[in-house]
Amino acid sequence: MGVLDQKIALITGADSGIGRGIALQFAEAGATVVINYAHAQDKAQEVQGLIEQKQGKAIILQANVADYQQVQGLVEQTVKQFGRIDILVNNAGMEIHSPFVDVTEDQFDRVLSIDLKGAFFCAQAAARAMIQQNIQGRIINTSSVHEDLAMPQNVPYCCAKGGMKMLMRTIAIELAPHKITVNNIAPGAIHTPIDADVEADPAKLAALLKEIPLARMGQPDEVGKLAVFLASDAASYVTGSTYVIDGGLMINTGGL
Repeated sequence: MGVLDQKIALITGADSGIGRGIALQFAEAGATVVINYAHAQDKAQEVQGLIEQKQGKAIILQANVADYQQVQGLVEQTVKQFGRIDILVNNAGMEIHSPFVDVTEDQFDRVLSIDLKGAFFCAQAAARAMIQQNIQGRIINTSSVHEDLAMPQNVPYCCAKGGMKMLMRTIAIELAPHKITVNNIAPGAIHTPIDADVEADPAKLAALLKEIPLARMGQPDEVGKLAVFLASDAASYVTGSTYVIDGGLMINTGGL
């Protein structure tokens, strides 16, 4: 018996990186997984294949979370296929590195619409569906250490993750009467495509690892295991919290 047996879990951006790691761990824990992707259908199919190889259950749904109508359709399709939604993981995200004084309106809008607006309306649609069926659901957001930790030349992303922190804390209170919990996971440096540029540069990688007390990058499956805990009955009294998973990065003061 897995801790997520009989649960229906929708994971946005589940085709790669942390989302893929969460999808694989959820399936291993017994959940039926809805793999959402925006562009990379082949990667989504690969995740589905890995889940099915282990006798797990998964379907694929394409949607751009920046689009309100597509978000509604994503949750509606999940409920239509499986009759319910128990767990939402808001994982889809992106970043565009640029000096603050050079950030364009388009860059700002793209990052905020996927990272914050998308999470907001996915959570709203999932919460409505959960409330309608009286499901004591779980909403889990993949945030970042940058919901608290400044990162120069990544301002829109930091704004989005800071907003995600207050989104989570505020809706945790509103949804508590419905026994729906809301929590964030804040990863630090995780071995994923989004950090490929750092890993490809030995000097950047060495500088990064120097900042991490555990002296390594995290793995997507480690984040996945934390997400499984937050989605499980073991975390039924946890809401309104951010769980940092960063190898000690945020508490390290470097040369001090």
